[in-house]
Amino acid sequence: MAVIAEPVAKPISRSQFILDRREVLETILVAPAILYVLLLVGLPLLLAVYYSLSAYTIYNPTWKFVGLVNFEEILQNPTFIDTLLNTFVFTFGSQLLGLVLGKFGAFLLLQPFPGRKIVRALIILPFAVPVALATIAWQWMFDSLYSVINWTMIAAGILTREEAPNWLGNPYLAMLCIVIINAWRFFPFAIVIFLAGITAVPQDVIDAATVDGAGFWRRNYQIILPMILPIMAIGLIFGIVFTFTDLSIVFLLTMGGPGGATSVLGFAGFQTGIVSGDVSHGAAISLFMLPVLLVVVIFMLRFIRRREI
Repeated sequence: MAVIAEPVAKPISRSQFILDRREVLETILVAPAILYVLLLVGLPLLLAVYYSLSAYTIYNPTWKFVGLVNFEEILQNPTFIDTLLNTFVFTFGSQLLGLVLGKFGAFLLLQPFPGRKIVRALIILPFAVPVALATIAWQWMFDSLYSVINWTMIAAGILTREEAPNWLGNPYLAMLCIVIINAWRFFPFAIVIFLAGITAVPQDVIDAATVDGAGFWRRNYQIILPMILPIMAIGLIFGIVFTFTDLSIVFLLTMGGPGGATSVLGFAGFQTGIVSGDVSHGAAISLFMLPVLLVVVIFMLRFIRRREI
């Protein structure tokens, strides 16, 4: 008679017990993502901080530590203050204009009309068109000789050829041009935000306001707008961060001119650190964006938390 041996239980290793603990398993699974973020964001930031505290240039690549000397020299430069002010004007001016255009665009797209779906699809074109091509097209529209805007106003009898504005040659008009172009790029995003916010407002609230006698403007600015403010704040965070650090429009359209009237921090950091080879001062200019954006983001997040969404 054959005897069947009983299976021998394998000893459970210590590592199996450790992996059964939920907090350990969560840490192991999240660790690659944390390492990825640290390498992608933390390492360049630390390198920029170290560059800004050194005397490093392309022509003299020394890692000599100089402390805050680079920041002091930048602050003593009068053009840097103008550049900082230009950055604020460029950022908040374009965001404000983009929000206004986005709100009116959202109201328009909420109304039924033939071809609304096609218009909704075409509204993302400013996102889809590469910024280089779009800026070149805008450059033609603002050209001093071939501006279609000037040609239209002259043909309509609003201006004469002598009175036609030199869009990119006047400091104030050049700033207005880059604000308009950036608002044009931002407003489709604002439309999406407003559409998402307005459609999320309960219809019974709007109906109750209408029954109580609230008109179009009162419903929109005293009922709908306060309810979608947190969603707008989230969109503004993205818009401000991307615009404050952007240099593409300025680089392609005005190169910071005329006379530095449209120079912004991103463009100044690129010109100083990369084009001129003064890496330490370029890094110091770029790092001035960090505290400003940090304050803006904290303020907006606190605002969103108070609105309890």
